[in-house]
Amino acid sequence: MKIMIISGPNLSMLGERQPEIYGFANLDDCVNEVRSVLPSADILHVRSNSESELIDAILSHRFVDGTIINAGALTHYSWSLRDALAQMTGPKVEVHVSNPLARETFRHTSTLAAVVNGTIAGFGTGSYRLAATWLKDRITITE
Repeated sequence: MKIMIISGPNLSMLGERQPEIYGFANLDDCVNEVRSVLPSADILHVRSNSESELIDAILSHRFVDGTIINAGALTHYSWSLRDALAQMTGPKVEVHVSNPLARETFRHTSTLAAVVNGTIAGFGTGSYRLAATWLKDRITITE
């Protein structure tokens, strides 16, 4: 079973950047939440500040069994990322550590929402754990 985790711009700064919003957990902690739920899954984690690198990775791995994406700020304006995600065949979950709807108005729109199965936001690293649990149930991974 192959699960892809996609991490967009600035997520490498989790744990350091604005801890009052994002908390003190880092990106490795988020990935480890997924691994704790899916210990036998092959986890492919792609992180980049470059939209084009993320799109290339998505298109290269569009047949994975499930995807968890935190596109960071790209969530709110990247139509090209949305179009790439639409090419993926497995279930997809959009996650956010903070709750975008409780923040600035520009964060209230997700260009990705129409091409993912659902969005989990506002639960810190637990958002990743919840997404992995949903994927596990959805694609019936046998652990």
